[in-house]
Formats: sequence, structure tokens, C-alpha cells
Amino acid sequence: MLKTFIFGTLLGIAAGAGALYAYPAVDQHREASIVTVAPNGGNIESFHVNVPMDRIMVGAPGRKQPLPPGLRWPADEKLGGVRVELFKVRNARDIVVGVASRTLANDGDNNVIDWVLHLPARGSLYVTMQPQALEGGLRRGGITAGSREFAPLNGFMTERWVADTSGEEDAPSGRIELRANYVGEFVPQDDEMLE
Repeated sequence: MLKTFIFGTLLGIAAGAGALYAYPAVDQHREASIVTVAPNGGNIESFHVNVPMDRIMVGAPGRKQPLPPGLRWPADEKLGGVRVELFKVRNARDIVVGVASRTLANDGDNNVIDWVLHLPARGSLYVTMQPQALEGGLRRGGITAGSREFAPLNGFMTERWVADTSGEEDAPSGRIELRANYVGEFVPQDDEMLE
């Protein structure tokens, strides 16, 4: 009886493992990256956010229509000049490939704009933007940190608002275009490797 029980248990484990191998319970799909080569070296990857459809959350003090409805922003005075937005991020094929947060902080003297892009199966990218817009409405910021695939990369990212002028009823009011320029990997010098 004991031999039959042990044999049945082992046979059941083997059959379960074989079934999971043949028919995986989770089939995660990774969208292929759309990266182009920059003329002066490095790589370029473009993302965008359709507003308001891809906006997941907006948190700011005194906002009359928070998103999601019913969101209550903390009454802490330290957060009085902070606005946080959470978005779905799309690639050049208009497919959602991740999420991004944009934080705008104003403490009177200093303005800070930070982006964090998280692309599942690839990693996260942290960018600190210049608060003032450049010519053409662009904001530019340096890639400050990254994880996984983005960890060794240096470069910058630009942000630009493009208003919708199509006049279509279901069209978004506009889009935020993000363009990441990866200009190289961090390679330690011989003296840095010895430290």
C-alpha cells in the first residue's frame, strides 16, 4: 500500500510538471523594443502618453476633480507644492509597454520635475528634468539612474506636449512625447576598478 502511494505521488508530480511545461500557466508577452540609432552615436527610444485616456492618477492639493474620483491628497503642508501624476506609457506602435510617474515639486525657490518610467521585463529609468521649457516647448533632463537593462546607460530624455488639432470627437486632447537618448554605457576606468 505504501509503495503504491509513493509511486502515485511521484507519478502525479511528474505529470503535473509535464503539463505545466507543455501548457504554461502564465504566458507573459514582452513587446519588442523599438530603438533607433542616433546619427551622432547612441540609441533613441520614443514613448508617448495619450491625455486624458492614459492618465491613471493625478494627486495635487486643492484639486477639484481628483483622479481617480474620491482620491484625497494628504493635508500635510510639506506636500502643498507637489503634484504627482501616474500614466500608462505607449511605444511607437501605440501599445502600452509600461507605466510612468511624473512629479512636479515647487517649494518657492526651486522647481523640480522627475520622471520614473517602469517597463516590465526591462527595468526602470529615473530622469530629472529642467523645470523651464527650451525652444519648441521641450524640456530636457539627464538620466539619473536606472535598473536592470537601463542600469549601465547614460544619456538624457526630452518631454514635449503636442496638442491634438484633428477636431475628432473621441480624439485625445493631446499627448506627452518622451524621447530617451541613450548615449553610452558607464565603463569604469582602471583606477575606479581598484577602489
